[in-house]
Amino acid sequence: MITTATPDSKTPTQEYIEFSEKYGTPNYHPLPVVVSEAKGVWVKDPEGCKYLDMLSSYSALNHGHRHPEIIKALVDQAKKVTLVSRAFHNDQLGLFLKELSELTGFPRALPMNSGAEAVETAVKTARKWGCLKKGLPQEKAEIIVAANNFHGRTVTIVSFSSDEQYRKDFGPFTPGFKIVPFGDAEALKAAITTSTVAFLVEPIQAEAGILIPPPGYLQKVREICTQNNVLLMLDEIQTGMGRTGKMFAFEHEGIRPDVLILGKALGGGAMPVSAACASDEILGVYKPGDHGSTFGGNPLACAVARAAIRVLKSENLVERSAQMGEYLMGRLRSLKSGYVKEIRGRGLLVGIELHPAAGGARRFCEDLMRRGMLCKETHEHVIRLAPPLVITEKEIDWAFSRLKKVLGT
Repeated sequence: MITTATPDSKTPTQEYIEFSEKYGTPNYHPLPVVVSEAKGVWVKDPEGCKYLDMLSSYSALNHGHRHPEIIKALVDQAKKVTLVSRAFHNDQLGLFLKELSELTGFPRALPMNSGAEAVETAVKTARKWGCLKKGLPQEKAEIIVAANNFHGRTVTIVSFSSDEQYRKDFGPFTPGFKIVPFGDAEALKAAITTSTVAFLVEPIQAEAGILIPPPGYLQKVREICTQNNVLLMLDEIQTGMGRTGKMFAFEHEGIRPDVLILGKALGGGAMPVSAACASDEILGVYKPGDHGSTFGGNPLACAVARAAIRVLKSENLVERSAQMGEYLMGRLRSLKSGYVKEIRGRGLLVGIELHPAAGGARRFCEDLMRRGMLCKETHEHVIRLAPPLVITEKEIDWAFSRLKKVLGT
């Protein structure tokens, strides 16, 4: 429960929220809770109230909050060197790239910081590849994307969003994109032209409400892209690193993309780390000066990412995600509620879609917060559940008991 203040005073939580609202920009609508401490799957507010984190910072905290091995790597590296820029080599970047290559199976990677930067990198890569490898004229490369996508919020990325809120008042937009329905392989096939260089898609659309495409969709997409010499670029920023019960979501259909985009959990919940991974032929189109980032590949981030990869493997978090995800879905399917329209998910990425008559997911998320469980609404009618992969059955039972009280009718 949130601690309340006396009439003539304010709690620290209330003060921190007030400062954020007074001095910050209103581009977020967070729940009225302040996190001041965190460990594993649990967080605390300034008053000492505990909450179970069922959001994981949108899958950036797959390893849980402040995993000891990741924090040790962060502190140890911070004592030595944190940043040199790419003007010089550092002793962590090469090792990180090698270990990332071993994890993904791609021989090369281009490291960045945020997920949006990695998506921008993939877009630039596909366009340059189209010019150099397909022989397209300058500024004629076209990229196809899926409706309801979420790949970030830069001007170029919102240029190919189908969500009006992400676009309104932010034009003019970057040209060269075409939108097709998500989950419709035939629509992709029909949209391809001689100018098409890539198809950019999420294996599961998390921000759109945990939308899972029909079985075989990615297989068909892979065949279509191969037949037309079009790059298949998968945005696994939220679905990668074990979130769906596989190391990468594309493994569920036994395919491989041409470009794999990673972020969020790659930084172990401690540093912003992202990367675009691909073959020598694709990433080999760059020459010095074509693209870069001052902080991309910095030694502090690389040391943290290396630890994140080690922990993912040593603690079998991918297998744990599959097991705990199956357990969570089993509990949720037993839920009797007139509010719930559909429950869908894969691994520990789950969406509870509510009927419109329920009045939106926000009020349920606020009620759950008051009962000690943190989650967030997405696209108005969906409650997103994505706990750290280290969650236990006992903690899932604890969360389910809250969900049952709030959603049960």
